[in-house]
Amino acid sequence: MEVVDLFSGCGGLSRGFQNAGFEILAAFDKWEPAVRVYRENFDHPIFDTDLGSEEGLEFVKKLKAQMIIGGPPCQDFSSAGKRDETLGRADLTISFANIVAASKPEWFVMENVERIIKSHILKDALKVFKKAGYGISYQVLDASYCGVPQARKRFFLVGHMHSTDNFLNPYFLKNQATKQMTVFDYLGNSLGIEYYYRHPRSYLRRGLFSIYEPSATIRGVNRPIPQGYSKHDGDPVELSDKVRPLTTKERSLIQTFPQDFIFNGTKTDLEQIIGNAVPVKLGEYVANCINEYIADRKQNKAIYTGQLDLNYAV
Repeated sequence: MEVVDLFSGCGGLSRGFQNAGFEILAAFDKWEPAVRVYRENFDHPIFDTDLGSEEGLEFVKKLKAQMIIGGPPCQDFSSAGKRDETLGRADLTISFANIVAASKPEWFVMENVERIIKSHILKDALKVFKKAGYGISYQVLDASYCGVPQARKRFFLVGHMHSTDNFLNPYFLKNQATKQMTVFDYLGNSLGIEYYYRHPRSYLRRGLFSIYEPSATIRGVNRPIPQGYSKHDGDPVELSDKVRPLTTKERSLIQTFPQDFIFNGTKTDLEQIIGNAVPVKLGEYVANCINEYIADRKQNKAIYTGQLDLNYAV
């Protein structure tokens, strides 16, 4: 199936769908540092195009993709942002919906932060999708149950032109692991440490973590251990010289980018690029749920057609 990735960032969703057997025709993003990283890691083109414009919509439409995927900017309703939908970036969710409605691919997949469920933007986008004729499934997935060593909750909305609502929900649920994946489960002892520092949003939260638990959400900042850090009740160990922050590369591995994925750019840009990305294995998980649904539909249709043929023969 031929796919176009909108608001692609550095390509976490693209790589996940590619791993699951989908063909990415092209990607789109407006942030040059992310575009450069994407371009170094994929053979297909990425376009620096304004998807909020009529020209952007027409450009995507001409590609005639069978599936459109993407994660419109989420800062306006992110727990790490100002949670103000009037700032304008949330409008790009509607731009995504309008592009899908105009292009009418058979499938679309939209990823965002969990908090989008509480936003009026989602309700507006759903109206656009439903008016265009899509059956809709959506689910908040915890990445740590979907092959990612990270407790990261993300919202996925999948539309299919020939399905009823909630068609993919059973697949989202049944394919999840029974326990969370830990950093050790995924990376073993390759980090060379048992405990690491992850800067908390506030000092009411802990900053030290064990590799024998899922990582906390990888964010767009990666700060050093501050002088005078006081042990939090939730910290598994005392702070010592055996505890350090994760490196930029290590954070990309916890986002399940492959070891050979190339990250070139300034440290500040790369930390944000990695923190904004969809974990590769989470994208792959969603893609494989779609694959399984398609396979089951084909099998059921074949069985149904066979029964009809048999009845006709009788």
